[in-house]
Amino acid sequence: MAINWFPGHMHKARKEIKQVMPQMDLIIEVLDARIPFSSENPLVPSLRGDKPLIKVLNKRDLADPDITEQWQAWLERERGVRTITLTHNQRSEALGILKLAEEMTPDHDRQKRALRVMILGIPNVGKSTIINTLAGRPAAKTGNEPAVTRAQQAIKLPNNVLLYDTPGFLWPKLSPEACGYRLAVTGAIRSSVLDFEDVALFEADYLRQAYPELVAARYGFDPLPPDGLGVMDGIAEKRRFFSRGGIPDLHKVSEILLNEFRAGTLGRISLETPEMVEREAQEAARAAEEKAARDEARGKTRKKGRSGKS
Repeated sequence: MAINWFPGHMHKARKEIKQVMPQMDLIIEVLDARIPFSSENPLVPSLRGDKPLIKVLNKRDLADPDITEQWQAWLERERGVRTITLTHNQRSEALGILKLAEEMTPDHDRQKRALRVMILGIPNVGKSTIINTLAGRPAAKTGNEPAVTRAQQAIKLPNNVLLYDTPGFLWPKLSPEACGYRLAVTGAIRSSVLDFEDVALFEADYLRQAYPELVAARYGFDPLPPDGLGVMDGIAEKRRFFSRGGIPDLHKVSEILLNEFRAGTLGRISLETPEMVEREAQEAARAAEEKAARDEARGKTRKKGRSGKS
């Protein structure tokens, strides 16, 4: 599944962010704790430069706690990066972001000038909810659908902090392919731009391998089906989800799988680990090298063919 989703307002957001970034003192990037790598925006490093960066792993209460700790260690290997984890709508925890921001900008005199902070995040990671929690008022729009925020806004926070909110935006092409699927499973991509049942099948395959006990306990499997499609067929059978002719209603099964994952009904689950994404990166690099070699070989063959004709 190759997802290409770069609406006009997201292209505009990228340009606006690039223009105001030099004025910022610190950057906050909100990530989904279940997919810290896939929910990172690869455009941020080039926009950020060497400014201090806080990576907020939001929705900690939905993620596997052991894997979240691995991600914090992995992310903080980068210079100037600190991490903090949050659960939904906890003001005392969210205020820790401001304390961390103060620690990371020790030379900034807030008596003379406000600390200018930009907060970034792809759609549906909870960025607007965090802003409202920090502000103690409904300062940013929130919603269950991606891309609710459509324009930049400056929000005054305690201790002379000026927070610049930005629209959630994705990069032009989501790759590697598994990242697109993970974003779709968590709801960061609108249902209209993906194959609903393919996403649920990806989730079923992953959960069966990574969290077999949770799948077996939730859906009453004994033994566990041999693959993801078997999991989906099994759920259809146990819950009597059939369409005409007794065919399993996989669309309804897909809704159950995705909704129960997003609500945390299945348990605390992370969809990726640092080891996994490093392996995927290596595989992608090898694939790119092999493609480059094939393209070069084809180019030489065509060149040789043209020389022979002349």
